[in-house]
Amino acid sequence: MKVALVCDWLTGIGGAEKVLFNLHQIYPKAPIYTSQYDPQKIDWFNDADVRTTWLSKLPKSLKKFLPILRAWSFSRLDLSEYDLVISSSGAEAKAVKTGPNTIHVCYLHSPTQYYWTRQDEYLKTPGFPKGLNWIAKIGLKLFNKPLKTWDKHAAKKPNYIITNSEYTKSMIKKFYNRDSIVIHPPVEINKFKPKNFDSSRHGLVIAGRQTPYKRFDLAIKAANKLRIPLVVIGNGPEHKRLLKIAKKSVTFLTSVNDLTLIEHLQSALGFVFPGKDDFGIVAVEALAAGTPVIAYKQGGALDYIKNRKNGIFFNRQSTDNLIKAIQELMDKKFNYQKVYESSLAFSEEVFKQKIKSFIKEILGNEE
Repeated sequence: MKVALVCDWLTGIGGAEKVLFNLHQIYPKAPIYTSQYDPQKIDWFNDADVRTTWLSKLPKSLKKFLPILRAWSFSRLDLSEYDLVISSSGAEAKAVKTGPNTIHVCYLHSPTQYYWTRQDEYLKTPGFPKGLNWIAKIGLKLFNKPLKTWDKHAAKKPNYIITNSEYTKSMIKKFYNRDSIVIHPPVEINKFKPKNFDSSRHGLVIAGRQTPYKRFDLAIKAANKLRIPLVVIGNGPEHKRLLKIAKKSVTFLTSVNDLTLIEHLQSALGFVFPGKDDFGIVAVEALAAGTPVIAYKQGGALDYIKNRKNGIFFNRQSTDNLIKAIQELMDKKFNYQKVYESSLAFSEEVFKQKIKSFIKEILGNEE
């Protein structure tokens, strides 16, 4: 059986890349087709046959400028010679051309966010380099309607759709009118497992890319009012604004290695997850570290947070609402080993087993 893997781009490390890496481990001989590849930013695929489109000749820094060109490029990428194509996509890669005898399975991370679920946010703060946001805003408004039409058409191309959470499943149904099945993304559970569940814990931690929808500002304002330690790990377009609102109890770490991240997760009293995310791998990594999660009761968090067992939910994205949840977490004594055990259903091994079972099932149905 000839198998090909496809992804939108390979220019950094995120949840989509982790999914692709695990698919690559299942199908190590399958070539990987993508728009742009930067092995200096992601070295996971040094042993893989990565094949880029002509867009690889353009600077990687222009990735955000290229949705129209990616749409054109992927829709003309002919993979009809393959028996099975698996795309890992949250943008244009789902549009690849396949033949009548090809089974195309798409692991869809989200309906394309800049057209659907976060269009208003992208229009307000596109996140382009300083001085270029106005170009992005004009482009999004000017091409919005035809690109939405194209994106809906592209979403019809896969024979089957897998997605990362019940929330994303509902969004795929809403915007694309497609059914999908949920297989949660892979998390490196063993990497974060504490050696000692009884060690003392203190303070809070929040980590990830600092973008508006992740609501880092809520965590910082809550820490300011409560005067409790909060470690903020990561960087992003919101970073300068967050620095301005933070007070003495908030510490920023913009560049940390895996070991430092793990140490902070394992020693924290709680992990703050105040945004509405499609899934939120970093929150499950916190659970794997035995750390309860304070989460906004929306999005992917509903699939893995069990209130007062491995975390605390808050219902409204306000500072006061989050403060109440933090106080509730501090008053409750969690069983940190039980918190860790709640993460086991999201391991890489479980992901691979479910993907293999699904592929086996659909191939059997197609025969």
